[in-house]
Amino acid sequence: MDDLEIRQVPAVVDTIRRDTRQLGFTMASEPQTGSLLRTLAASKPSGRFLELGTGTGVGTAWLLAGMDERSRLDSVENDAKVLEVARRHLGHDPRVTFHLADGEAFLAQSAPLHFDFIYADTWPGKFTHVDLALSLLKVGGIYFIDDLTTAGVMAGGARTKGSGADHGAGNPTRICCHEVGLGVRAYDARTNECCLTRT
Repeated sequence: MDDLEIRQVPAVVDTIRRDTRQLGFTMASEPQTGSLLRTLAASKPSGRFLELGTGTGVGTAWLLAGMDERSRLDSVENDAKVLEVARRHLGHDPRVTFHLADGEAFLAQSAPLHFDFIYADTWPGKFTHVDLALSLLKVGGIYFIDDLTTAGVMAGGARTKGSGADHGAGNPTRICCHEVGLGVRAYDARTNECCLTRT
């Protein structure tokens, strides 16, 4: 895979990215992340998916591109303004249900449910309430965290202790962790985005 040239980008992504830039939202999933999301989603036919942190729906679009017709996605976002962009472009797809809710509250009320794939791209599920989120993951499921290394460093430069990447790392019976390095990113004030600078 060539991380610098992602092909077969879902058609709707360019339109979502345009609206994302107009909003000044800078945390949308990068093409490299999206390509991996699509590939992993395709490995879970008839799967139940959870996205924590919809943003404007860039990651959502990639997930939907990999999901089959029988799969279902719950996508959770607490910012109505950015969620509206996702709903406008992707709300017609019957496989996705958007939830305007706090991630912590959604996780707590979802306790009876279990997911084949959880994409954590917001604080709950990444930095907080990780055990609760992991309890919703089916055996053999995939737990995907974006913008986080095992050292707890996000692409934007923020650091945290006790990050989600640390949970389960010492207990292989619970979860097997692997860090995927897609490259070094830097913030570009001209485009208001984090850009890949080297792999």
